[in-house]
Amino acid sequence: MAAVAVLYGFGGAPGELAAFGGYIGIGVLLPGTLLWRALSRGGGSLPADLAAGLALGYAVEVLVYIPARAAGMPLLVLAWPAATITAFLAVPRLRAHWRGRGGRVPGWWAWGMSAVVGYLVAWSALVFYRVHGLTWPGNAAPYVDMPYHLALLGEVKHHVPPTLPVVLGERLAYHWFVYAEMSATSWVTGIEPQTLLYRLSALPMLAATAVLVSVIAVRLTGRWWTGPAAIGFTCFVSSPELHQGGVELFTARSLFTAWLSPTQNFGTLLFALVVLLLVDSLRQDGKRQWAAVSILLLALTGAKATFLPLLLGGLVLVLAVRWLVDRRLHRPAVTAAEITVACLLIAQFVVFGRDAQGMTIAPLDTMRRMWRVAADLSEPEMAAAPLRTVLGMAAIYLFCLACVWAGLSGLIIRRARTVGPATEPPESLGAKATSPKEPQPEWDRLVGPGAPQAGSRWAVVADPAVLLLVGIGAAGIGALLLLAHPAIGQLYFLEGARPYLSIAAVVGASAMVAARRDSWPLAVCALVAGAGLAYAAKAFGPDIPVRHHRFPDVAEPYLALALVAAVVWLLLVLCRRPVGLVLLALVTGYLVPSTVAKVASPFGPPGVFDVTVPAGAVEAGRWLRDHSAPDDVVATNAHCRPLLKKHCDSRHFWVSGYSERRVLVEGWAYAASTLSRAHLATMTYVAIPFADPARLAANDAVFREPSAKNVEELVRKYRVKWLLVDNSVNPPAPTLGKFAELRFHSGACSVYELTGR
Repeated sequence: MAAVAVLYGFGGAPGELAAFGGYIGIGVLLPGTLLWRALSRGGGSLPADLAAGLALGYAVEVLVYIPARAAGMPLLVLAWPAATITAFLAVPRLRAHWRGRGGRVPGWWAWGMSAVVGYLVAWSALVFYRVHGLTWPGNAAPYVDMPYHLALLGEVKHHVPPTLPVVLGERLAYHWFVYAEMSATSWVTGIEPQTLLYRLSALPMLAATAVLVSVIAVRLTGRWWTGPAAIGFTCFVSSPELHQGGVELFTARSLFTAWLSPTQNFGTLLFALVVLLLVDSLRQDGKRQWAAVSILLLALTGAKATFLPLLLGGLVLVLAVRWLVDRRLHRPAVTAAEITVACLLIAQFVVFGRDAQGMTIAPLDTMRRMWRVAADLSEPEMAAAPLRTVLGMAAIYLFCLACVWAGLSGLIIRRARTVGPATEPPESLGAKATSPKEPQPEWDRLVGPGAPQAGSRWAVVADPAVLLLVGIGAAGIGALLLLAHPAIGQLYFLEGARPYLSIAAVVGASAMVAARRDSWPLAVCALVAGAGLAYAAKAFGPDIPVRHHRFPDVAEPYLALALVAAVVWLLLVLCRRPVGLVLLALVTGYLVPSTVAKVASPFGPPGVFDVTVPAGAVEAGRWLRDHSAPDDVVATNAHCRPLLKKHCDSRHFWVSGYSERRVLVEGWAYAASTLSRAHLATMTYVAIPFADPARLAANDAVFREPSAKNVEELVRKYRVKWLLVDNSVNPPAPTLGKFAELRFHSGACSVYELTGR
């Protein structure tokens, strides 16, 4: 109800909210939940079943919509929920799945998760809704990528397979399945794509992801408190930022990009359910679950394929460690790896057509870009940065990430200690409960069959489920260090891995806390001391950008905290006091200042973006949509974002976004033909000229020097039928009306129809 109230307060129409809730609830969530209960092993709690059912429902919805849209019958997407619900009503064996078999969740857990989801709703409203209105001028200054997402949504709503709508004929080598989901919702409910993108679609995905991350943690540890801890850690904990200026330099990539990157939000939800399924399957092969895993991974090929190499990295670690332990292949991991490799090939050769979208192997490119921000460098200066500085930035970054996920050290257990079982075994989440009658070694409770002996002095947790999470995290960090993209797209690998690093860190911290209950007073003192030191280091930290390109100014506060941690470790060893928990508390304290700032930031002033959408743009675009055919081609005089810069920032997409039509040439920054020509670390991709100068010249000639010949070329050679003119930038020649018929005018925008005369 709180979410409904917030949406209504930010312009959501009651009819649209009811239609959206009805479709997602009956058309996606209900059939998805029924399939989830039929395909997964055992029952689960109601929150777990609903979150998993929503994710599986989205995956099936997309895979049904794509052929339905390709056949020209997008409303056939309704066939799958109708058939599923009918089957589960008619078939006696399936009727039992209408009732879940899991137990209740603890009340405090439910309230804790409600608080997390409530915070995410409030954050959405205060940070995103306030600067992304549904009418002009509220939608005049969106985040730079939002019109691009809107353009892709309009393209997938009318065309499958899609092409890049802002450059006619360009292949769309991008993750586009989330736009298929929103297109299906738009067709069924009649809700405007902008409303889905700016208000509705991301919320249920974000909430379900939070629940699934929590469920994975509880499944792994058997402790309810680890669920809210894992999602809280994933969303809110920030790496140390020991400088002035408010720049998140050494980012750990939280989930707060959900609205700005719908593809990442959608992929994160689907991948969370994949991991939940594999947590069970890797421990005990469940043949029924492989069908659900296959559906989800197939959907991930076009939802966010970056998760597939992350998963493969996790599975490789499982196979390697279990081979060392068992001297044989881990069969469930092999099965999962085979499905993952097959889906990777589908993604690369079918969805992306072998296009890399500018992603290349360029070690430490991320560090160069961080140094560019820290020192306010130009592109050539960044490319010429000394190797020692780049390596220094890498060392600081790895130190920051080590602080964020220091709980991973708890996965290395010195000696097994006998502890009682979890006080509230997660029976309602489908996990096997521990007998309350017998104490259980902490090591045996955490590891799977075939693990190293509990009495060994040092042993790495060999539970394949835990190894999977650690491998996913290692793959994410490795990709960030080794890969490069003109738009720093490699950061999404770390963002995709973050929930699983956080869960693994909580698992390790849980084991460490259980093994060192007597160290709490010292650990609390270390936590407070770490926070105090971090606040002091930040107070004396440098201003960003640093003067005179001095790397030591950036490094000194981090070096100071690292030295403190080393001294504390040495003193604890010499005094024969427990090291792990105290050191974990100390470095966790280092995160307090930046984490507090991140949690509090949504309650400050909203973000400010540049005005890029003129008055009348929405009205002109929608008039054109309503009076043209989906295959009609539009030409426009607007190519550059209207900002005062030395070059043309070609991230201009609102013409295609609001008209839902393909444009001859609008903005080309994200085209494969542009990104493939971006010279990493030497120039910005948004300044690269259009790949086909002749086409651009022919397009612009109609507006600058309209003539029968110029109009005829656009009509015959490029099949252009409409002109959408932005009179606020590069106004066309007054004689344009002699060669094109003015059909609509609103604000600064006009729509002309070409007749070819």
